[in-house]
Amino acid sequence: MKVDTQLKKIESMYSENLKKTGVDSRSVGWNTEACQKLRFSKLAAVLDCSGPFSVNDLGCGYGALLEFLQQDLGAKVSKYYGYDISQDMLTLARARLASAECDVVELLQAPSLVTRADYAFVSGTFNVKFDAEPEVWKEYISSCLKNLDEFSDRGFAFNLLTSYVDWEEPHLFYGNPGYWFDYCKKNFSKRVSLLHDYDLWEWTIVVKK
Repeated sequence: MKVDTQLKKIESMYSENLKKTGVDSRSVGWNTEACQKLRFSKLAAVLDCSGPFSVNDLGCGYGALLEFLQQDLGAKVSKYYGYDISQDMLTLARARLASAECDVVELLQAPSLVTRADYAFVSGTFNVKFDAEPEVWKEYISSCLKNLDEFSDRGFAFNLLTSYVDWEEPHLFYGNPGYWFDYCKKNFSKRVSLLHDYDLWEWTIVVKK
């Protein structure tokens, strides 16, 4: 199965979720808002909030990460570039973020980054693979991480469902945290952290430059 085929299925899934639940963490794959914010807090470990910074958000959904950074962390985001493959999500994000306190808010329908920023984030975007073979999806994630690295000046962070589970859903991808930690150390930076100590069936990797 080609990755492009799976991405089209994922686009349809999130658009349908949005129609069913509206602006809700469930529409982007999180059971509760509390879980969603917990994930954001782990990703935010990459940040230096002592001054303004710019953000690339791959798989931005309806823009919840920017709201978390500004409202929950009190961070000063100078530029925000949100990427998603669902046009319905982007339409909603444009309306929700119209009054965001940023110099630039740009939302793009694209599967990879084309804008430079201080930091890049991926939250949940890699979890759903549908019919793709695990090795094919692993290669897809690797290519995405190279893209994050290329367009991030200060660092990036991403999460994945953990392989330390006793049950796996066939349409989801479960990442071995040791493999991805080693991959990031060898390819991107010496300053890599693996966060696997929170009460969710997933982990977060933080790459600082």
